[in-house]
Amino acid sequence: MRHPTSVVFLDTVNLYDIVKRSGLGDPERLSEFVRRLRPDITDTRALVLFEIKPDNVEGRRQGREQAGRYLTALNTVVEPDKKLKGGTGFEGSLFLDFESGGALWQLSWRTPEPGVTLYRWSYRSKSPNASWKQRAAQKEEELPREEVEQRGEMAEQAIRAAYERGDWPSGFQGQVYLPVDCH
Repeated sequence: MRHPTSVVFLDTVNLYDIVKRSGLGDPERLSEFVRRLRPDITDTRALVLFEIKPDNVEGRRQGREQAGRYLTALNTVVEPDKKLKGGTGFEGSLFLDFESGGALWQLSWRTPEPGVTLYRWSYRSKSPNASWKQRAAQKEEELPREEVEQRGEMAEQAIRAAYERGDWPSGFQGQVYLPVDCH
């Protein structure tokens, strides 16, 4: 959103198609296996790549390995002046308010090292007469497993609808509070 002229490929697009559609280099030079790999976010104008993982030691390790693998593969087939690197400075958060005063979920993300974006969910307990800002200031709690199972898919659909201005999920009666500035 901050870079409207960027050409961004998400994890539904493989390396072969990223190289071919962006004109970065010769996708035919990618091996049959490597062609199928799909990085989480690749911006072919800014020439950066991000892998998104849960915010824990294992997620960070996996993100580092995968980002490195994707960058190595891409940079062997792109033109010398179009080399990609791990993206930086991607951080922010958003809130989902279920049922206006119900559960308040927070999704936050940060990029502690180039190419690796880590995310985590937190929860604020129900507080029917408080604004979302007052509830956001409450102490974070671990997200209850039952609630994740009950509302996880709806949360993802609501976030996509808010960002992409699409259809809201059936049964979602709340708000998504998007960040004003996402670095």
